[in-house]
Amino acid sequence: MKSFGKCLENQYPCDLTATKRSQLEAAYPRPQLQRPQWTSLNGAWRFIFDDEGKYRIPSDIATWSQHIEVPFAPESIRSGIHDTGFHTNYWYQRDFAIQPNENRVLLHFGAVDYRARVWVNGQFMIDHEGGHTPFSVDITSVLHGEGVQTVTVWAADDPHDLAKPRGKQDWQLEPHSIWYPRTSGIWQTVWLEQVPSTYIERIKWTPHFERWEIGFEGFVTGQPQQDMHLKVRLTVGNQLLVNDTYEVMNGEIHRRIALSDPGIDDYRNELLWSPEKPTLIDAQIQLWCQGQLVDEVASYTAMRTVSIQRDRFMLNGQPYYLRLVLDQGYWEETLMTAPSDEALRRDVELVKQMGFNGVRKHQKIEDPRFLYWADVLGLLVWEEMPSAYRFTPKAIERLTKEWTEVIERDASHPCVVVWVPFNESWGVPDLTATPAHRHWVQALYHLTKTLDPTRPVIGNDGWESTSTDILAIHDYDTNPQSLSKRYGPEVKLTDLFDRQRPGGRVLTLDGYPHQGQPIMLTEFGGIAYTKPEDLDSTWGYARSCNISEFQLQYGALLEAVNQVEIFSGFCYTQLTDTFQEANGLLYADRTPKFPIEAIASATLGRGYPPEEQTMLLESVKVAWSQMEDAFSDAVKARRTQTNAVQQVPHCGGNSCP
Repeated sequence: MKSFGKCLENQYPCDLTATKRSQLEAAYPRPQLQRPQWTSLNGAWRFIFDDEGKYRIPSDIATWSQHIEVPFAPESIRSGIHDTGFHTNYWYQRDFAIQPNENRVLLHFGAVDYRARVWVNGQFMIDHEGGHTPFSVDITSVLHGEGVQTVTVWAADDPHDLAKPRGKQDWQLEPHSIWYPRTSGIWQTVWLEQVPSTYIERIKWTPHFERWEIGFEGFVTGQPQQDMHLKVRLTVGNQLLVNDTYEVMNGEIHRRIALSDPGIDDYRNELLWSPEKPTLIDAQIQLWCQGQLVDEVASYTAMRTVSIQRDRFMLNGQPYYLRLVLDQGYWEETLMTAPSDEALRRDVELVKQMGFNGVRKHQKIEDPRFLYWADVLGLLVWEEMPSAYRFTPKAIERLTKEWTEVIERDASHPCVVVWVPFNESWGVPDLTATPAHRHWVQALYHLTKTLDPTRPVIGNDGWESTSTDILAIHDYDTNPQSLSKRYGPEVKLTDLFDRQRPGGRVLTLDGYPHQGQPIMLTEFGGIAYTKPEDLDSTWGYARSCNISEFQLQYGALLEAVNQVEIFSGFCYTQLTDTFQEANGLLYADRTPKFPIEAIASATLGRGYPPEEQTMLLESVKVAWSQMEDAFSDAVKARRTQTNAVQQVPHCGGNSCP
């Protein structure tokens, strides 16, 4: 991204740094544990459907009838298959070349939905269940000494199984209401990595702002050796913060790294990570065995802490007002898989330019590359587990296991600030009447707090709250006056929680009253605008007849919400149009529906002094004018047809005359 002038550099200082980082790191699939020797296996694979389940092992398949472009799901256009029908079994195969040496070779999968079995050179290697989390296997022992190697993958994904975590993937043949096309099989990067016989398997960072320390955990695996040490070097730019060495005991270390702290806020602020100043601490970790350098990885962390203090969300010890936008994370031609790493970065940039400081990733565990760009550019992320829709022992087992893997994968990212295991009672539909449903929500809340005590957890986002750190409300009333009356200063909190039922649901269950937690409006808006010819095929919670009305409605709604003093933040629905759901501030191709500086002006209605808001909006305007060159003339023409705000007849509801 180009430099957009001094003001924008102050607001988004890491835009420029990110360019340097992206050149150095390309699109490494696991950004917080990087090695130089890796090979992407994305690209053309042999492919076949197996709806009858005839095949059990790769040698059963005599003919591969199709090719697919990995990592795009077979339902997507970019895969080359574009088959959105009901299928249950998928087979993939491709050849690759690698010259075995003294190193081990690991085969990594970013995500395969829902179950995967893997063979290499005809030898079975691993069975993994869970459609949103990574898995790996050491394939060294089955590699040929020379020549072509072959990897085969069987993926199973029952489209009708509602007892597995599936998020927004529809179980009907055609997408309906708020559910979208399915994403089956391989949908994140497949890659090879060479490691020494003894190597660093994983690391974890946990910043402790109050003690000015960074927690570090390192795990070593492979061939056991004596006298193993991990050397940790932390830097910010040219400034050396830490250069320490720790002895590895039983394959792991757990240390609190104390940073030099003069106790002066100005110095501290230079090192703190926030959306306004996303300072990252670069890390170099070396494994030494008997005085020899054995393995080395690059990573990063940040000094950042989040917490709850009475009725406010706290970032780095200060109250912080959250302006989030609901992000489904879908693309028209590639579904849940981003079309490119640049597309992920562009989403982060657009969100910030629209005045938001975070996203609620809705019903999706996003690619680690998105979290990387959120770390680098400065964007808060609420991470939400994709729901199962049935309450069964199998569903409990699956979701609990996968949620645990999610937390392990993403706990080191500074951008992740809130965990959300349940949304709107999905998968626990009888919370008000069935104790077992309430116990599961409480159990996952406490499990999450056990695995990561450093972040707030929302037990059930939307309504019917039990155990939670934030009272999250979903309310799609698009009448600004109604919202102001419902949540305004004259309303007693006891009346709000005892009497109000947005969506027809109680906000808190009996026995779990509001206990002073922050209150946030975490879904609202949902105003649809689309071209007149698409009215019959699109959907929204409310509808605008034209761009001018949409701009007026968004501005009025945000003005009302920004003035509600009891709110510690909000999350607007939603970032982009997503298939039939036309609720986006952006079209599906990421083009704003009205000028981005106008979106930002409405979004930033509270928390900035007028002069700072003016400067920010001017910088956004300059930035957008330069970014427009990336859009085609046709797209720009569509966006600018009705830019001017005009008086228009009122039109409410889901249809327009």
